[in-house]
Amino acid sequence: MLLIKGGRLIDPSQGVDGIADLLVEDGVVSGMARNIEPPERFEVIDAAGMVVCPGFIDVHCHLREPGFEDKETIATGTLAAARGGFTTVCAMPNTNPTMDTAATLEYVRRKARDEASVRVLPIGCITKRSEGSELAEMGELAEAGAIGFSDDGNPVVDSNIMRQALSYSSALGLPVINHCEEPSLFHGGAMNEGWVATRLGIKGIPNSAEDIMVGRDITLAELTGGRYHVAHLSAAGALEMVRRAKEGGMENVSAEVTPHHLTLTDDAALGRTADGDGSAGAYAPLTPAAYDTFAKVNPPLRTRADVDAMIQGLREGVIDLIATDHAPHNRTDKQCTFHEAAFGISVLETALGQLMALVHSGAIGLPLLIEKLTLAPARFLRRNDIGTLKQGAAADITIIAPDAEWVVDTAQFASKGKNTPLEGATLRGRVHATVAAGEVVYEGLERR
Repeated sequence: MLLIKGGRLIDPSQGVDGIADLLVEDGVVSGMARNIEPPERFEVIDAAGMVVCPGFIDVHCHLREPGFEDKETIATGTLAAARGGFTTVCAMPNTNPTMDTAATLEYVRRKARDEASVRVLPIGCITKRSEGSELAEMGELAEAGAIGFSDDGNPVVDSNIMRQALSYSSALGLPVINHCEEPSLFHGGAMNEGWVATRLGIKGIPNSAEDIMVGRDITLAELTGGRYHVAHLSAAGALEMVRRAKEGGMENVSAEVTPHHLTLTDDAALGRTADGDGSAGAYAPLTPAAYDTFAKVNPPLRTRADVDAMIQGLREGVIDLIATDHAPHNRTDKQCTFHEAAFGISVLETALGQLMALVHSGAIGLPLLIEKLTLAPARFLRRNDIGTLKQGAAADITIIAPDAEWVVDTAQFASKGKNTPLEGATLRGRVHATVAAGEVVYEGLERR
């Protein structure tokens, strides 16, 4: 039994934005009002000066288990999620074995019940072993609890396979989530095609690799009526295709964007220095911080024009939600040449601090940010019991100190993945407490 007192409650699902207290009993929200006196035996969190909102929902993260426990486990990944304010995470299927059978999904669900700090929802494969040649048993995966289908970092290249997957999606009502890159344009690339790649002598990946596949998939979604979701949108051209589809009435098309594609550009590969992020320009001398493999991610960090387009798309509702694409790696995956390094950034514990930079700069409002992390992903999952503070809903709650400054120190991460280009950066905005199903699973505030 818990009383969260005196915070600014923001709940987009109810249009609530004001100072109020929140009561939690038996794992659900039991009341919201001003100046509630603490009932007997209730624990109290003083949230004065804080923002209280529904727990964040991440529809795209990598927990690595089973098979890659050296990178992350369900236990460490969900603890990192709790520290980042996330109370529900959707686990991508690129495990070993892949989540292409009901047995593997059930293993993940069982491990989550036993060891997770927050709710875990599994995503099943589109094709067997994510190899792109034969559809997985999508109906069986849906019955086993899959909330959608994806081959994650393996784009579905075969157009007929994608058409079949979307046809099944239309019957099952679950989304097909595609990593949109045309392999023939991506092959051998390690970062965005542009002046930074040229300066570093690294083969680039053009925006058109993303544009072409998004365009194909939207055409197939129109043909089949299946639910199509663009994973980690990053290119301005692909965004325009999503915009046109929605303007044309295609309600079965949706898209997500990550914190790093909203806040970082390809010059992050030049490395952080004592003076800043290393983005002094094309003719600045390279420093020993250059070739920062922690900035290597797929899709790659793009240009400032692409970042600005993503922010605009978020404001306009063309982009439906924010997802982390948390991709933890061990040290040996990143302590190598840029070409050899694994793609991916560890995001769960820095996401809010990154995103709050957009709020503090005036690029987006705080209520919109919270909507894209709560109500919007809940709608995507077609659930009304999470992403809300309505009476009777699951007591998944995030408490934010919006102005708290902190320095990113990966040694303090709960995640096994320390791979972030933000090491040593000062961020403004931090999670101070996370409540999952009525239990305080992370706390940085004193209670009385």
